[in-house]
Amino acid sequence: MAKRVVITGMGTVNPLGNSVAEFWQNARSGVSGIRRVTRFDPSPFPSKIAGEVKDLDTHQYMDAKDARRMDNFALYLMAASIQAMQDAGIKNGDMPPERLGVVIGCGIGGLETLEAQVVKLYQQNFNVKTIHPLFVPKMISNIGAGQVSIRMNAQGPCYVVVTACSSSTDAIGNAMMWIERGVTDVMICGGTEAPLTPAALGGFSALQTLSTHFNDTPEKASRPFDARRDGFVIGEGSGIIVIEELEHARKRGARIHAELAGYGVSSDASHLTAPHPQGRGAQSAMVMALAQSGLGPQDIDYINAHGTSTPANDPVESRAIQTVFGEHARRLRVSSTKSMTGHLLGAAGGVEAVVTIMAIKEGFFPPTINQEDPDPECPLDYVPNRGVEGKIRAAMSNSLGFGGHNAVVCFKRWEK
Repeated sequence: MAKRVVITGMGTVNPLGNSVAEFWQNARSGVSGIRRVTRFDPSPFPSKIAGEVKDLDTHQYMDAKDARRMDNFALYLMAASIQAMQDAGIKNGDMPPERLGVVIGCGIGGLETLEAQVVKLYQQNFNVKTIHPLFVPKMISNIGAGQVSIRMNAQGPCYVVVTACSSSTDAIGNAMMWIERGVTDVMICGGTEAPLTPAALGGFSALQTLSTHFNDTPEKASRPFDARRDGFVIGEGSGIIVIEELEHARKRGARIHAELAGYGVSSDASHLTAPHPQGRGAQSAMVMALAQSGLGPQDIDYINAHGTSTPANDPVESRAIQTVFGEHARRLRVSSTKSMTGHLLGAAGGVEAVVTIMAIKEGFFPPTINQEDPDPECPLDYVPNRGVEGKIRAAMSNSLGFGGHNAVVCFKRWEK
C-alpha cells in the first residue's frame, strides 16, 4: 500500500507578507502586493512595477554575517524554511538526519549577485580582484537548498528542480516521491526566486510578457481572466512546506494541515514560451494528479490556477480545466492569487501551495482581484474580487512553465 503524505509545516516570504498568517490574511482580504519597483530605478523600462518582498527582518533567522553570504533568493528560502520547520515542530536532532531531505524549485538562482558582479567586472576592466570571493557560491541555483540542508542537518536527498514557472510544484512532487519510496520520512520542499533586477525586467520586457498599461495604478496590473489583462507582473519570494509520511507524523503527535494526495507532470512539446493552444500538457498533468490522488473531477472544489494574467495563458488554462472537469468545471471555483502577489516564477508553486492548503483548512476560496471585465474565453467562476466562504474537500494547484513544463498537485482536507 502506498505511503500517505501529509503537510505538517508551512512558511513563506512574499509580496503579501513575511509569514503564513500575514500572507493568508492579506490574500483573504484581496490585498494587492504590487507596487512601483523600489530596488532600482525602473524608469527606463516599459514595465515599472513588481511584487517586492517588504520589511523582511533577516535577523530573526540568521546573523548579519550569514545574511551577507547569501543572495536574496537564498535569504527568502532560508526564512521560509525556518518558519516551516518551526511550524512542523521539528528541531535539529529530533530525527535521523538521513531521513530528512530538501527539494527546492528555483527558475533562475542568484541573478542579483550574477548581474552585480558581471557589471563590476566590466566596469573595472576585467580586474579579477574586484569580484566578490563568494560570487559563485552566492549565485549558483543549488546553493539555497544546500544552505537549508546545512542549517537543518538534512542529510537525505538534497537538490534543486529547474522547470521555469513549474519548478516549485515539481519540487513538491519530487519530494513526495522520496517519502512514498521509503527513502525519507520528512521533506522540506517548495520554491524560491529573487528576479527583481534590471536584466530580468528588461528581458521579460523584451519578450513582451509584462504588464505595461497599469504603471500608474500598479495594484490593478495583475488581472487574470480579465479582458483588459496585458501581461504578468514579476514578483519575488519563497513558499515552503514540510511534508511527512503519515505514520511518522502520527507517532510524534504532529499537527496535520492537509494531505498531499497526488502529483501530475507533463510537457507540451509545443513552444518555447506559449502554452499548447488547447492546453494539451496541462490537461495531461491534471488527469495524472487526479489519478494518483484517487480523486474524480467531481471531488475537487477549488483550483488555484496558474493564472498569469497574460493574453495567452488564461484562456488556454480555462479550456484545459473545462476539458478535464467537464460539467463540473462550472461548479468548482478557480482563482489566481497571482492577481495579488504577481508571478513569482520558480517560487510561484510553493507560495500557491501554501495558499491552497490554507484555503482548505479555513474553508475559504481566495479571490482573483481585478477581474472587472470578464473575458468571454474564460467562462468559469474565478471568485472575482471578493473571497467566498465554503468547505473545500480537495483542491488542485496548477503550474505551467516556459518550455512547456506542466506540474499539478492535489491536496485533500485532513480528517482525523
